[in-house]
Amino acid sequence: MTFEQLKLSKNLQQTLAEQGYNKPYPIQVQAIPAILQRKDVLGIAQTGSGKTAGYVLPILSLLEKAELGKNRHIDALIVVPTRELAVQVQEVVKIFAQGLNAPMKSMAVFGGVSINPQMIGMQGVRILVATPGRLIELVESKAMSLAEIKMLVLDEADKMLNLGFEEEMKKILSFLPKKRQNLLFSATLSPELKEIQQMMLDNPEVIKVEAETENIELIQQTAYHVLDEKKGPLLRYLILSGNFNQVLIFTSSVYKADQVADKLAKHGIDARATHSKKSHKARTEALRDFKSGDLRVLVATDLLSRGIDIEFLPYVINYELPRSPKDYIHRIGRTGRAESPGEAISFITPEDLHHFKIIQKKMGKWVKLTYTEDMDLTPPPPKYTLTKEE
Repeated sequence: MTFEQLKLSKNLQQTLAEQGYNKPYPIQVQAIPAILQRKDVLGIAQTGSGKTAGYVLPILSLLEKAELGKNRHIDALIVVPTRELAVQVQEVVKIFAQGLNAPMKSMAVFGGVSINPQMIGMQGVRILVATPGRLIELVESKAMSLAEIKMLVLDEADKMLNLGFEEEMKKILSFLPKKRQNLLFSATLSPELKEIQQMMLDNPEVIKVEAETENIELIQQTAYHVLDEKKGPLLRYLILSGNFNQVLIFTSSVYKADQVADKLAKHGIDARATHSKKSHKARTEALRDFKSGDLRVLVATDLLSRGIDIEFLPYVINYELPRSPKDYIHRIGRTGRAESPGEAISFITPEDLHHFKIIQKKMGKWVKLTYTEDMDLTPPPPKYTLTKEE
């Protein structure tokens, strides 16, 4: 199955190719056609299964053909439980919307920050990603309207129920038009979710995707206990002392990806960052050079990790741990492929210890933790080779 066979717009197909997405994931194969046919969807799939692109792509494809509505009247609303997920989903929207013929403005709104810039920014927004509390505040302050919503997505619904958003969700549903397309995604199908499903969905297409299993037996895993301020020196020491080439480094944010790549480059290690704020050209060139071996280090966020598919990748480094065990396994699964061994290295700060124990328990494998407090992290001098002229 290809993205072309899924009947997405030509612009989206081109963007997918530029991002290195070669074929759709199982959740996308089933969800995209159903959403394009304007059916309600209930999708049960784990974090890291590709479900975000599974609903973002068809939403963009449908809105690309739709007429512009009134200003400050949102076309598609995506409700998520956390600020982090809101930012992540909106970055996915931005990546795929860049290749459309006309601008498709999107925005992420959440609490914990001033509401005023978000109110001003609602001008021209067609796709809104929001946490429940802040969404209600914006509606009640008349910053925008949900009266003409065409599509509603409830992502990670199980987490929203666990975090106690039932009353907020009922209030949000009261703001929406009765005629709309509803898309509900969750990792589990709990009794509470069934209640929301009955309230929201009309004869839905039910999609259940079993969690994919990564073969991690060929991957040699190592973990280093390190203070946050010592991560940079440790990273440079490992790359230079081990003479690492083709190293994929994961960070949890765009800012950190840029910071790590810049610091490596300043110390003479060829490194570049790839993330949603880079241009298509920059991302494509970085990935091409990395795959060919012309770029020594590529620093990426989880958002773009699924576009990085390299048959023989020797090193993956978790500069920061991901938010879920599934994401951890997916990250380290970039190496150890095609029956070739690979090495996965994780940096564990004192604050990360509990989370790392949970990851290991879920993975069913324990990783030896090396303490770096007494290590000499001074990198060795660069190797010098005589040229023919010398």
